[in-house]
Amino acid sequence: MVRIEGLRKSFGDLEVLRDVNLDVAPGEVVTIIGASGSGKSTLLRCINLLETPDAGHVWFQGSDLTADHVDVNALREDIGMVFQGFNLFNNMDVLANCTLAPITRKKMSKAEAEEVALGHLCSVGLEAFAHAAPSTLSGGQKQRVAIARALCMRPKIMLFDEPTSALDPQIVGEVLEVMRALARDGMTMVVVTHEMEFARTVSDRVVFMDRGVIAEQGAPERIFTAPESPRTREFLSRYLAD
Repeated sequence: MVRIEGLRKSFGDLEVLRDVNLDVAPGEVVTIIGASGSGKSTLLRCINLLETPDAGHVWFQGSDLTADHVDVNALREDIGMVFQGFNLFNNMDVLANCTLAPITRKKMSKAEAEEVALGHLCSVGLEAFAHAAPSTLSGGQKQRVAIARALCMRPKIMLFDEPTSALDPQIVGEVLEVMRALARDGMTMVVVTHEMEFARTVSDRVVFMDRGVIAEQGAPERIFTAPESPRTREFLSRYLAD
């Protein structure tokens, strides 16, 4: 579904991604772990061109997103994105947040968009908050709304950029449970996370990034119990000891 070849990205003199190659198969859950500044979020944002690569290619469903004359906005309709900062529109209620893109981009009728939105709000346990203002919600509720909003576009893949990093520890679980349910339903997912237990128990594959490159990737059990890269071992020993 996604193929990344030779991806490079710099910000000024800082090279953030260095010749990154990665494939994601339909239905696969891939988690990306690594220290802060290793390039995880930049890689994720390059998948839907929120960041434009300096070199390399990003293929999605057979289309090269980095090619000239590609309608990136049309392809993005099939790529759901959930940010660590929620990115909800505070001047709209929850339901309007969820129906805006389906109405304007998918050309759904208001009635159809609301039916779809209420279904997804129900699936994340928030149907009772459809007419609430985002400012009245907890962080966990806001992130569940953000997930429901992304699902309203009926994406083929979901990208999660550290979706629990802005949440209080006691409400992280409610967001992770929604993500586990998506994985059980077969949603293709790429997740940048510091939640090691989620990476270990939900992922089909774990990717460890270090200094702008993929240092190691593989099945979760092998990565967590017998990593081959010294950098992976160092990261996990430090992280899991916390």
